Order: sequence, then C-alpha cells, then structure tokens
Amino acid sequence: MAGALVGGSVISAFLQVLFDRMASHEVLDFFRGRKLNEGLLMKLKTTMISVNGLLDDAEEKQMAKLTVKQWLDELKDAVYEADDLLDSIAYEALRSKLEAGSHSIANQVRNFFAFRDPFGKEMEVNLENILDRLEFLLKQKDSLGLNLKEGVEEKPFQQKIPTTSVVDEYGFYGRDGDKNTLIDLLLSDDANVNDLGVIPIVGMGGIGKTTLAQHVYNDSRVQEWFDLKAWVYVSEEFNVFKITKDIFEEITSKTSDANTLNKLQLELKTRLRGKKFLLVLDDVWNDKYGDWDILRRPLKAGARGSRIVVTTRNQNVASIMCTIPTHDLRELSDDDCWFLFAKHAFTDGNFGSYSTLEPIGREIVRKCKGLPLAAKALAGLLRSKENAKEWEKVLKSSLWNLSNDNILPALRLSYHYLPSQLKRCFAYCAILPKDYQIRKEKLICLWMAEGFLDQPIGDKEAIELGEEYFQELMSRSFFQQSRRSPMHFVMHDLINDLAKFVFGEFCVRLEDDSSCKITQKTRHLSYLRTRHDALKRFETIYEAKLLRAFLSVSLSSHSISEEIDSEVMHDLLPMLLRLRVLSLSHYDNVVVLPDSIGKFKHLRYLSFAGTPIKRLPESVCSLYNLQTLILMKCKDLVELPANMVKLMNLCHLEITDTSLKEMPLHMGKLTKLRKLTDFVLGSHSGSSIKELAELQYLRGKLGFWNLQNVLDASDALQANLKGKKHLEELQLRWNGDTDNSLHDRDVLEQLEPHRNVESLLIVGYGGTRFPVWLVSLKILSIKAFDGVVAIGDEFYGNSTSMKKPFGSLEILRFESMPQWREWISYGDEAFPLLQKLSIKKCPNLTNTLPSNLPSLTMLEIQGCQQLGASLPRAPIILSIKLVDDYRNFLFGKMSSGLQRLKVERFQCHPFDPLLVQMGGLSTNVDEIEIRNCNALKCFPLEHFSRLKTLSISGCANFESLSASGGPLGDSTRLSSLVISNCPSLLSFPGGLAAPNLTKLELKDCLNLKSLPELMHSLLPSLVDLSRLRWDLPRLPSLSEFLIGTIEEVESFPEEILLPSTVTSLTISSYKYLKYLDSKGLQCLISLRELTIKNCPNLKELPGSMHSLLPCLMKLVIFNCQELVSFPAGGLPSKLESLAVLRCNKLIAGRMQWGLRRLHSLLNLTIGKDKDVESFPDEMLLPCLHSYLS
Repeated sequence: MAGALVGGSVISAFLQVLFDRMASHEVLDFFRGRKLNEGLLMKLKTTMISVNGLLDDAEEKQMAKLTVKQWLDELKDAVYEADDLLDSIAYEALRSKLEAGSHSIANQVRNFFAFRDPFGKEMEVNLENILDRLEFLLKQKDSLGLNLKEGVEEKPFQQKIPTTSVVDEYGFYGRDGDKNTLIDLLLSDDANVNDLGVIPIVGMGGIGKTTLAQHVYNDSRVQEWFDLKAWVYVSEEFNVFKITKDIFEEITSKTSDANTLNKLQLELKTRLRGKKFLLVLDDVWNDKYGDWDILRRPLKAGARGSRIVVTTRNQNVASIMCTIPTHDLRELSDDDCWFLFAKHAFTDGNFGSYSTLEPIGREIVRKCKGLPLAAKALAGLLRSKENAKEWEKVLKSSLWNLSNDNILPALRLSYHYLPSQLKRCFAYCAILPKDYQIRKEKLICLWMAEGFLDQPIGDKEAIELGEEYFQELMSRSFFQQSRRSPMHFVMHDLINDLAKFVFGEFCVRLEDDSSCKITQKTRHLSYLRTRHDALKRFETIYEAKLLRAFLSVSLSSHSISEEIDSEVMHDLLPMLLRLRVLSLSHYDNVVVLPDSIGKFKHLRYLSFAGTPIKRLPESVCSLYNLQTLILMKCKDLVELPANMVKLMNLCHLEITDTSLKEMPLHMGKLTKLRKLTDFVLGSHSGSSIKELAELQYLRGKLGFWNLQNVLDASDALQANLKGKKHLEELQLRWNGDTDNSLHDRDVLEQLEPHRNVESLLIVGYGGTRFPVWLVSLKILSIKAFDGVVAIGDEFYGNSTSMKKPFGSLEILRFESMPQWREWISYGDEAFPLLQKLSIKKCPNLTNTLPSNLPSLTMLEIQGCQQLGASLPRAPIILSIKLVDDYRNFLFGKMSSGLQRLKVERFQCHPFDPLLVQMGGLSTNVDEIEIRNCNALKCFPLEHFSRLKTLSISGCANFESLSASGGPLGDSTRLSSLVISNCPSLLSFPGGLAAPNLTKLELKDCLNLKSLPELMHSLLPSLVDLSRLRWDLPRLPSLSEFLIGTIEEVESFPEEILLPSTVTSLTISSYKYLKYLDSKGLQCLISLRELTIKNCPNLKELPGSMHSLLPCLMKLVIFNCQELVSFPAGGLPSKLESLAVLRCNKLIAGRMQWGLRRLHSLLNLTIGKDKDVESFPDEMLLPCLHSYLS
C-alpha cells in the first residue's frame, strides 16, 4: 500500500475507475447497440490520459498558485460529470438485463436501446460536451506552467528543517507522565525485553513526539545510564547508507570516509560492540521491513540494555520496528495547552497583566484541541499583538485560513504522501462534522457508495479493501479510536479541517453561519439534525442539483424527537437525481416514502434508520445500484418489498430492531450480500432458512428469529452455517413453545456454525440438552431455556477427547432459566480462559458454581435467590456484582486483587462483618457501589485503604462510614464520595481526611447534621444554614459538588463555603431557597457548569452573575417556578449551553434574557410554555446559535 501511487493526485484513482468503466461491456454494448460514435470513448480515454500526466505537478503547485487550484477544481467537476454519464449508461444496461427477459446481455441492451433514441442521443451530446471541456482545460497547461511528471517522489514535497536533540527551553507541559513512562522503559533491566529494545512513540503530526523524545534524551537519568547516545533525523527518505553514516558520526563525533554500506556498517559495529547505547530515530515514515532489517544489523552489537526510540506518525512503522509496546501520544489537556500557548504568546509566559486577552486566548487554545504545534504556532502569530481585536480575529478564523508556515505543512504532509486512492477516502471525511463518532463499517459503506472501492486489487472484495484503507488511515493517525466507545472512531479537529480544506467547495457541512457556501460544484452535503428541519434550512441546496450525498447526522447519543418538513421529501429531494447517498434517519415524521424514490438510479446508500416507516414502496426495487439499505430501529416496519430480489447489487442490509414478520421470497438470489443482520422466518410464507445456502460470504453478525417455524431440521442443515467462515457472531431465537423439545434439539444441532464464530446467543430454546459443538466459542449467551433443569456432561461436549472443555470461552452468560436447578461441575479443567461469568434471573439455581476459574476477572449474579454457593477460586478477579433480595455467599477465598464491587438488594444479615472480612481479604478494592441494602448499617472505610470511589444509595439503615465509630484515619486515595437517600445518616463521627476528594455528592439524606470533624465541622447543622461554615476549601482537589433536599434555607452558598477548584455545581431541592449569595459565588472562578433544579421559591440570581462566574459555559434551570428573570447585567459571556425547563415565569420574559449578546451560545433548550403561541421570537437568538430545542 505504502508504495502504490505515493503522493499521487486524488483525481488519479478516480480516472482509473473511469478507464475501467469505459472498457466495460455495458458501455461498449450501449454505443454499438445504438450505433453511436464509439470513437468518442477512445477520444475521452486519450484526453483523460493526457490530463492524468499533469495531475501530480498540479497537486503540488495548487498550494502556491490559486489558478492551479481553480484548474484542478474545474477538472474534478468535469470528471464527476463523466462519471455520472457512464453510470447512467451502466444503470440502463443493468435495468435491461433485469427487465427484458432471458436473452443474451448484448441483445438485451441492443433491443432495449433501439427504443430509446432520445436517451442515446442525449448521452452522446453530453459526452461531446464533457470532451470539449476537458480539451479546453488541457490547453491551459502551458499558461499554468504544468508539466508531465512520472511521480512526486523525484522531488521532495517541502524542504524540512532537521530536528535536533536540543531541548526547547520555553517549557514542557502535560507530558511528565509520558516522559517517566518512557524513561522507565529505557532504564528497565526486564529480562523479557530483547537485547536491543525498540520503543516507538506514535501520534499525529504536531502532537509533540519530537519534543517528548528530546526531553527523554536529555534527562540526567538517561545521560548517566547509557555509554553512547545518538540523535538522527530520518524524515520521509529512508536512506540506509545515510542513516547509518549519521549514526556513526553521532556516536564517534567524527566523519567517516567509508564509501560502501558494508564498510560503514563494519565500522559502526566495531564502535558499538559492548557499549550500551541510546539511539533516537526521529520522524520515520518508511514501513518496509527489509530496509529496517538492514539498518539494525550493526546495532545488535551493542550491549544488553541498548535502546532505540522511534518517533513516527504511522502505526505500521511502529509495528515492524518495535520490540517494546508502542507508546501512543494523545492530545494535551486544555490547561496544559494554555500554559504552553501563554509561554509563547506573552513575555516570560506572564499573562497576569493581560486580563482582557486571557479569556480570548483560552478560547483560541480550545480550538487547538490539545495539539501543541497549533498552540505554539498561534501563540507566535499573536506574540507581538496586544490588541484584543487582533486576538478575536484569530479566534473567529479557521486555522487553515491563517497565514502560518507551521500548522499547514506539518499536517498537510501526512496527506501529501498518501496513495491517491487513500486521498479520496480521506478527503471524503470532510462530510463528517467535528467530534462526530462514526463506526468503521458505516464509513466503508459510504466510501463504497461513492465508488472509492471499485478498483479491484487481486481477490479482495470492496468491503475488505475498505477495511484495509481504513486501517491504513488509522495507522497514519488520521483517525483515533473513540475514548467513549471502542467501536467508534473520530478525527482530530485539525485533521477534520484538513479534509475540508482539501475537498473545498465540493463538500459542504450545512451550518448556521456564513461559511456554508453551496455552489453548482457541491457534490457532498451533510447536516446536523435539529428538532425541526424546515425547508428554509435547505433552500440553498436548489443550486446543487448535481449533489451526490445528502447525509443527516447527529452528535447526540440521546434519542430526541426530530422532524423534517414534508416538502423536503416531496419537492427538494426528487430534484437531486444524481444522489448516491441518501440518509433521512431518525426523523419521527418519516412514515410513508414517495414512489419517486425509485427514480434515484445512481443511489447506492439508503438509510431510514430509526423512523416509523411501516413499508417501503415497491419502487425501491428499481434501485438496481443499491448496495446499502439501513432500516435498523424502524420498529413499525412490518414487511420488505416483495421484489427485493431485483436489488442484485445489495451487499449490506441492516434490519435489527424492526417488526418484520418474514423475509421476502428468493433472498438466496441476493448473492452479493455480505452483511445481513437478521433473518426472520415466517410461519407460512416468505423465504425459508434454506435460502441462506447461497449466501456463502455473509460476515459479522447474523441473527435468526422465529426458529420454531423451521418445519424440518434438514432445512437448517441446508442453510450451511458451518460453511460461512466470515461470520463472527450468531444469534438463534425461538419465540413460543413448539411442544417438541426433540425437534428444537435437532434444529439446534443442524445450526452448527463455522469454528470462526466467536459469539453465540441462544434465546427461547425448548430443548432439554445442549449441542456438542458449543465448546469452541469465545462468547456464549444462553437465555430463556425454559426446559433446562440441569447442566451436565453434554454441556461440556465429548469429554473423552477434550481435556479442557470450553478452552476458548472468555464470556459466559445465563439469563431467565426458571427451571434450572443444578450446575454439575466438570472438575477444575473447564473454562481455563473464562473472564466474565454472568448469571441472571435463575431463581431455582441452588448451591453449585464451578469451583476453579483461574482467569475470571468479573462475576455478576442477579435474581438467583436460592444460590448460596462459595465464590469460585478466581485469583485475578477484579469485579463482583451481586444483585439479589437474599444472598449468603462465602468470601473466604476471594482474590486479593479485587478492584470493583457492586452490591444491590443484598439483605444478608449481618452484612457489616461481611464487609470487614472482605476488606481484609481484598486490599486492592478501589471502587464500591452499594444500593438498596437495608442490612447495611456501617461501612468500614478504614478497612479499604485503596478505595477511590464509594457510592452508597437507598440504604435506609446506613448510619456511619466507620465500623468502630472511631477516627477513620487518612483516606488519601478517596476521590469520589456519593451518599444518597440514606435517611439514617446523621453525621460523620470520628472525622475524615480526604485531600484528594474531587467529587462530593450528598442527596436526600434528610437527617444529616454534620460533616467530618477533621474538616472543621463541615455541615455542623443543616437546620440553620445561614450560620454554617462548611470549610470545603479544606478539600483542595474538589471539582464537582452536589447537595440537595435541604430544608429552611433562603440563601446559598455562604461566603468562602466552596473551594475555587469547583468546576461543576448542582443545587437541588432547596424548598425555601430564595436567592443565590453573590459572596459565596465570587470565589468560583473555575466553575463551568451550574445546575439549579426543584427550588420552587427561588426568585432571583445574582445581578453581577456575568462577572462572578467568568468561566461558566453551561447553565441549567429546572422547575424554579418563581424565578422571573435573568440578571440585568446579563449572563456570562462564555456561555455555550443554556437550558430552561418548567420555569413559566422566566420563559415568559425571554425577550429580556439578552441572548443576542451571547456570541458563544451554541445550544439552547427551552421547555414547553402553554402561553407561547410562536417560537422563536424575532431578535431573540444570537447569530451564531446552532442548536435549538
């Protein structure tokens, strides 16, 4: 991959697809059948070949010459036109094949087009116009200075200044942890590390890899540890001779006169022999193992403990060079990024004298999204400027529009060296909004719809090719795995900006500012859904009649009501007949689709996911190019079109969470299907399970529904699941009692999957025994097996030939098995790799669990009231969750490594001594959650010295955090303490020292009188808060604080009550609270989120709120019926999100809120007001507002 068309133009791969299409039999038969001028095709191909020779040169020169960029845009537009024309011809040929009977393809096309004179003539005229346009562009090459090139590798993209080991004295922020980790690896004498340890530092361009390596290289501990050190800058050209020579000269401080690699490597080997050395190879791009293997040969002569540090953007480079796990470098925090920015923007980093510039500067830093290079570059732009307007200008500008010589080249270089086919895939990602988290599978389907995966490479299919492309982009740091969901991926904001910069006007993300300019060249459009998407929002799209993608997306993971004007469906979309991607997912008013949808002959990707549609019109079956159809979460969908068999190009069908009763007939003829999420078996009609015999290449997940409708077990055998080697997850569901457990058993036996299936879910099985093939799985979930009474030998397979049954199983779940009473263990040999065991809703299971689970890390037991067994021997268990009305477990052999414990509805008496016992046995527990356990009276905090997070809720008899009632001692690790709905808690006798506590939440503890004495009598009396002194500043790390359900309080908070470190404050259920005390708020200089709810008598907010809370970004007011207005001085200027709900008086005066002054406001939520007849009011909202609900 790395060597193919490296640095080639993004259009080059596009042209190759067109060359293949022009040579296809569909296009040739079309011209011959209509007696059109076939020479036009040859002329088009010749012209495109000539254009292709200029593309590499134009790709480079466009950065410096606007006219060249404009020429490239015109060329790309013409190529799009040619692609659409050839696609129209191919569609007509395919339609004739499907609709004109069983004659030969050539005759079908000739006969069909014999009656289509206007269409054929129109295609010929259009082709001539495209040719004229291309020839005109070709004639401009001389005036633009464009030359024929063989490839860009002959000339470097840009001369880069080599890096050195000299440290930047401006400061080093936010990387101490990374630095210490790397130094530990360098100084390690671990016997498991190879003699020559190679440590890669991997991250996107500008993330700070070189800076980190410099600080590690110059650390005094490193200086003393190694005999020799060398720093070599590698960059794009991996010249083994040059790099070896540089290493030699760095090591010896002498030049070498060796003129052959052999002589040079022998000299280097001699110098290194017996010496412990450190070598840094900075900015490595080459991922050819052969080159690396040659380079490292003399390096092996060094002494044990020698190390090589490699910095690279490419994970592939790391994988071929590393002997020690890769160190992935992530973004800086906003605070660290700010200190770095300030160090470069202000003299000596002193920003105290620039109070007007600091808030603007912090907002600029937030745009950098943790990228040190961007922070330093922007700081350099502003270093000589003290005018706030100059800083505001930078804040409001795109980083790609600023005159800067550092950010653009650093990130653009990664794009420049992509192969041309990857350039197209990356540039297309401009359609994704910033911070949008996308599944790899969805992105590949979008690429496929645009034709990016059409070019065949060996025997690889389009989806496999897409996975390879995605992995390549991710390895080069264009994508990062989401921290919230490992199945999703996200682009750094500046990488997203790069994609948008590259794609230009051809891609638009519809936004509410003036940057969204839609032109006739616009081909790809996405937009963020809102509560109501009116036609007016899309009016400018009428200019983009050649649009290829109309994609609705959302950044929210929450389900909210969303609607779109019917005029968009019925008036606008029918005009966009070139669409290849259409997504109208999650609109609540998309119920019936117009028949006109069948006219989108270019359409490849269609999604109505999450809409209430009941049926698709039959006209959908004329979308012969359709590859992807997504109907997941269409809960009202009851049937698919009868003629779906016509969708012969369909390869991806998602129908999870629908109400389908059966599959259409002849599903087996859709042989290109690669993803079929579900197969629903009808009781009397529809496709039978046998149809799956022809779908040999299904991959990923497949779920069967209504297996009780399989009448003959041999039909299940014919489905040939055992032959589908690309399936990874299988779900088998019965629904209803068949009254024939033997038949169910026979059906299940015949549904044996291929050994590559790792995860299996079985639901509603009516048999009484298990099939023998279960034992090869990694994940097994068994649910609603109503007939199973005992699990015995048959569960473990053929025990005579299997020493360790379930030798691969990692996760095992049992749920809803009402008759299950006994689990007969298979000695200590079964489940050697089992990591998670979950047993839920098995009320009659009694005393036996497997006695030995050596790999178990997580145990969950819920709704098994009769189970009173000893816990399994599990030496590395990390987490236990027990949810039951009764439990009598024995904890005597529990792992000392246990880290997490969750107990709910645990009524074992006495409970407190059990916790004391547990604390003594499990010294590493750092997270405990106890809910609804009335047996709990005292939690022995003193026995859990490593505890970081403690949550106790709904425990009516809970009284104390101490088993003895005495002093608790230091809880130095405790960072989060949540106690809610514990009415018996009165105080914290004995005190509590928690210097690292960052979250304190006390809610619905109605009788609480005081907090620990060691915190100077925090909360000495909740009866009269006007006189209290909580002294929370004694908690220097506290950042999140919630307290609620407190009586007889009229003002809050008291002066010096809260520490300045608090960033999130929630005030809830203050029955008599009338106002917020400005003296108590004035120290909250770090507060970013404020929530006030259920305070029915709150009448006013502080008049100087805008200055008291300068950093406030989110404000939520909920159910405060007496609050009439916001302060006259206005709301804080940095406010981005405002929500006002169930505050009728406040909403009635909304025109006085002063929202138009809030230029940072992005999200506004206003609850229902029965007196409001229309919304929004004129002049209510700021110009930059982007989300309204």
